[in-house]
Amino acid sequence: MPFAVYALGLAVFAQGTSEFMLSGLVSDIAADLQVSIPAAGLLTSAFAVGMIAGAPLMALFSRSWPRRRALLFFLCVFGAVHVVGALTPHYGVLLATRVVGALANAGFWAVALVTAVSLVGPGARARATAVVVGGVTVACVAGVPAGAVLGGHLGWRSAFWAVALVCVPAAVVIARTIPGGRRSAPASAGTELRALTGPRLLLTLLTSALVQGATFCAFSYVEPLATRVTGLGQGWVPVLLALFGLGSFIGVTITGRVVDARPVALTAGGLALLAVGWAVFALTAGSPVATVLLVLVQGMLAFGTGTALMSWVFRLAADAPTLSGSFATSAFNVGAALGPWLGGLAIDAGFGFRSPLWVSALLMVLALGTGWTVLGTRRSTGRSRDGVPAVR
Repeated sequence: MPFAVYALGLAVFAQGTSEFMLSGLVSDIAADLQVSIPAAGLLTSAFAVGMIAGAPLMALFSRSWPRRRALLFFLCVFGAVHVVGALTPHYGVLLATRVVGALANAGFWAVALVTAVSLVGPGARARATAVVVGGVTVACVAGVPAGAVLGGHLGWRSAFWAVALVCVPAAVVIARTIPGGRRSAPASAGTELRALTGPRLLLTLLTSALVQGATFCAFSYVEPLATRVTGLGQGWVPVLLALFGLGSFIGVTITGRVVDARPVALTAGGLALLAVGWAVFALTAGSPVATVLLVLVQGMLAFGTGTALMSWVFRLAADAPTLSGSFATSAFNVGAALGPWLGGLAIDAGFGFRSPLWVSALLMVLALGTGWTVLGTRRSTGRSRDGVPAVR
């Protein structure tokens, strides 16, 4: 695996830490900037919305740039807005930095995914994707808890400074390892967009969004589930979050090594096991042993299956080399925004803190339907209906 791919993973680690770290800093930000906690919570929502809209927009904006220039531009903007966020005394400015940071993050993700795939041979594309996505899982394991600890001891602004600081070595390594030559002339935007409208690809993106929706629906409410249903103490919450991140890291690592050889079997199996797993979790959430075990297992299955679905996007969108990564990124973040909202609706409706797990199971039933349609639409000639070679 080229070292440049790991440099992309480091940058994604910094950006993933920023995306999720506010969950542990909301109260401090609200108190410091003299806004309500819901207003502080909007900082996370603004980031998610910026990611959804920003991925295709930023990919179109930078599609003719050399990839090294695009990556460095987005990463430097991302680091700079965190410096501004760490310095500003104004909520409005901080909110604006979250939107701009999300746009830069989305642009980086879109280019990084395509770049990682282009740096390796066809047999290692899923592994390269897993390394990049693995940056998010490492952020869940180490970056987010570290940001919370740092913010608790030195104030929330220190976490913003830390994210900006991690961007520096990532930018240096990217500048030295990513090829700097001009890209071959890309297809027109219209040609790429038409390539992204194939029914099989759209169903793959929908499946990816449903899987991530199920994941973040459950993940967002781990704290009340653990403390009010399972009966674990508050001190167990960071442990559970770290276990979820560890499982995610294991999942993307395993998937990256095996999915290129057996993409259909691994993806189909992951979808089925996730659906069963969320239902079992809902039924056994009162057991501490089951909760600890299933947090690890579901994290592994969720991010492993999500990585496999990303590899399907690149396989099906071969004629959209500059925009495929942006659509995969948007699908991921649609799920990340939709899942917590649906879980919150279930809780507000009075169904209790187990209900997000049942919502996750329902979302996975839908994902099974769309996913099996994707995996099953192969002609006997060995080619899919989108003209993509069929694989086992």
